[in-house]
Amino acid sequence: MNPVNAVAEIENLRVIVGDRAIVDGVNLRVFPGRITALVGASGSGKTTTGLALLGEYPAGARVSGHVRAPDGLVGYVPQHPGAVLNPARRIGALLRDIARTQVRGLPLRDRRAAVRERVLRSLELAQLPGTTAMLRRFPHQLSGGQQQRVVLAQALLLGAKVVVADEPTTGQDALTKRSIVGRLAAVSREGIAVVLLSHDLDVVRALADEVLVMRDGHVVESAPAERLWRAPRHAWTAGLLASGSPTARIEPALEAAEVLRVGPLTARHGRTAVLRLPELSLQAGQCLAVVGRSGSGKTTLARCLAGLHRHHDGVILLDGIPLPRSLRDRTRRQLAAVQYVFQDARAAFDENRPILHQVARTAVRLQGKTEADALAEALATLVGLGLADALVHRRPDGLSGGELQRAALARALLARPRVLICDEITSGLDTVTRRAILDTLAGLVRERGDLALVLITHDLTTAALASRIAVLEAGDLVEEASARQLLTAARHPFSIRLLETPTRD
Repeated sequence: MNPVNAVAEIENLRVIVGDRAIVDGVNLRVFPGRITALVGASGSGKTTTGLALLGEYPAGARVSGHVRAPDGLVGYVPQHPGAVLNPARRIGALLRDIARTQVRGLPLRDRRAAVRERVLRSLELAQLPGTTAMLRRFPHQLSGGQQQRVVLAQALLLGAKVVVADEPTTGQDALTKRSIVGRLAAVSREGIAVVLLSHDLDVVRALADEVLVMRDGHVVESAPAERLWRAPRHAWTAGLLASGSPTARIEPALEAAEVLRVGPLTARHGRTAVLRLPELSLQAGQCLAVVGRSGSGKTTLARCLAGLHRHHDGVILLDGIPLPRSLRDRTRRQLAAVQYVFQDARAAFDENRPILHQVARTAVRLQGKTEADALAEALATLVGLGLADALVHRRPDGLSGGELQRAALARALLARPRVLICDEITSGLDTVTRRAILDTLAGLVRERGDLALVLITHDLTTAALASRIAVLEAGDLVEEASARQLLTAARHPFSIRLLETPTRD
């Protein structure tokens, strides 16, 4: 396409924060009706480049280069859309306020109808119902996906010629991802340029016309999507694409002992049953992946196992012995035996203390180690998980998301657990970091022999690591089978829907 047709462009952009160039020499052109994807590991410069189209840069940044974008006509859909919606205004009021600014030149008698038409059209494009019930809701009464669609509707109402979508599928299940793909494709068909910032290669493959691969602030490869998938020219691109393939599956020993047995179990929030589980079991050296949509009961099950959700009826057996429902009633040995690694690793650490000391605390508290022995074991475990000696003496804000997840794993492992529960720990990580974390988990299960892994995930690429997969829908176990069988010959209609690949049309 001829460059003069570009609706926005960036030439030789350089953004320096402190003494480091976080974006260096980036060129980007975006065109009406086309989707341009920026991909790369965390910290590669994707978001900084995308925000440059809005004229926004990190505080104190020194900027050089040229950015041309239509004034006020670049919309931004952030990863966490609730943060940009006014919590005190109903959705209808938010959208009507914007629509009124677009119809000021019309006669007064025509404005009300024009406002309504514009609001309904924007909701249609954003794939939200234009019902009275929807328009009367406040932002906190919407799901994250619905909030995202409201932000998109706002951008469309403002007449955006370019929409920057920043990690729109992070933390979303397969069905929601497909809905987002359809939504962005519909926007591009309206002649709007879409800039997609994403580490989700399945979504990029489904949507992108052009792909820019970024690393350490540089564009290392730029090409039409079809050519790039077929024949990447840069070694980093090839490695990035390879990182999206499944990790080698954990295959348990044939005669392994049963570590965990659950069910029948019913868990409640208040008086409402949110999980109804007939039975699940887990052997040593085995990985069980629990998959399903948001609200399906995955995390509730994990919290029941860990003693963090006591409102349930039924039995949870660890090595044949019932586990008390509440964490407070479990012995030190039982606390050590079931360890939980949370999705938000940063929130799980004290921001004011070095990582090494926080990890070591587990060995003191649950294994009775001396401070010196605990620090030595913590250091060895952290280094064994790929964290450099210099990193572990830092506070959490000095580590990346992937590094903090490794630190959280190390802390759990110092308890010498029998069952390790990992709740969406790869959500929000780029494919390279995700692959490294999954390889680490697989190695741990194989090396330790007596360890059983419960993997809570919405991502079937992650679930492919498991020996067995359990599928939850609306609190019910709808299918459980070996990973090999479920991923190739699922039986339940919901499981089959989860396995469908997202497509643009």
